[in-house]
Amino acid sequence: MDSYTLQAVQAGLAVYHAMQAEIDVLEQSAHQAVKLSKEFEILQTIRGIGKILGLTIMLETGDIHRFASAGKFASYCRCVDSLRTSNGKKKGSGNVKAGNPYLSWAFSEAAHFAVRYEPLAQRFYERKKARTNGIIAIRAIARKLARASWMMLKHQQPYEARLMFPG
Repeated sequence: MDSYTLQAVQAGLAVYHAMQAEIDVLEQSAHQAVKLSKEFEILQTIRGIGKILGLTIMLETGDIHRFASAGKFASYCRCVDSLRTSNGKKKGSGNVKAGNPYLSWAFSEAAHFAVRYEPLAQRFYERKKARTNGIIAIRAIARKLARASWMMLKHQQPYEARLMFPG
């Protein structure tokens, strides 16, 4: 490696380390701000939801009581299709940008972690994937996690996988 390439690599690493230090400070201050929040602790009982996803879900959701049902919350999280059928005709397509994209991302990430670390979620994923495909199976788990999060936050109860993935 010549000296110019080495210098460029060292400069890139220095920038990376400086940015990572700033990110760590920001994450720590955000975590301290919500550390004592009951909602944050409840969300972290879900396998796969750690500090960052818990913070994202809690802060992007706001007051859970503004959602009348788990289905409406899942819809706001972009975890349900915007399609509905009326008289055999498809309605509501083209409304895919309604809702919160950050919650959509957070629950999709949580679904990937759930498949990895929650045996009941993994079993559900394999069954759903066999009938459809992997993307639809992950979105189905994301929807289940969104609905479960609404129930947990509404009733202040910790996560129970057996209720979300019965049988």
